[in-house]
Amino acid sequence: MKDNSDKDLIWEEVKTEHLVQDEWIDFRRHAYRFPDGTVFEPFYSYSRRDFVVIAATDTEGRYICVKQFRQGIREVTTEFCAGGIETKDGSEQDRIETALEAAKRELLEETGYTSSEWRFLLMIPSHATITDNYAYLFEAKNCVRTSDQHLDETEFLKVEIRSEPEIEALIKAGKFQQALHILAMLCSKYR
Repeated sequence: MKDNSDKDLIWEEVKTEHLVQDEWIDFRRHAYRFPDGTVFEPFYSYSRRDFVVIAATDTEGRYICVKQFRQGIREVTTEFCAGGIETKDGSEQDRIETALEAAKRELLEETGYTSSEWRFLLMIPSHATITDNYAYLFEAKNCVRTSDQHLDETEFLKVEIRSEPEIEALIKAGKFQQALHILAMLCSKYR
């Protein structure tokens, strides 16, 4: 049975203009009709690839992090490894399996670590207000270093191994700046 109790909250999209559309992003301007009948614009949204975030720990339970420059805030951040998923097609289970393949690939490429202990934590909208993509959060335990990094041409990363108290201190100081990465750590601890 479908719940229609929120039907009076839904906005109707009445116009969409694609401002930038390429292989990386589809940035759009929209007009919406509100439940009271008024039309308002502009609202902006964008589409981009779904991605994975991996809360990975080594055999001693320390977190495997990367440091890299993030152009949005113009700072070098400490965070978990993460990366894009190549496709969105298929059922939800197919997408989770594709996401797991991407998570394994990203962990290896960015850090040189692998794991045989993976757990899917959560699929969550990355920013429900302005984008339609999802983050797939994973936990990888007992990771071991099996190779060197294999970075993409736009990646300049340093691997750092951090204890849980060190990560918590970074979070409290506002220095672990990726919200979905913090969520991955929380989900790995409490799910």
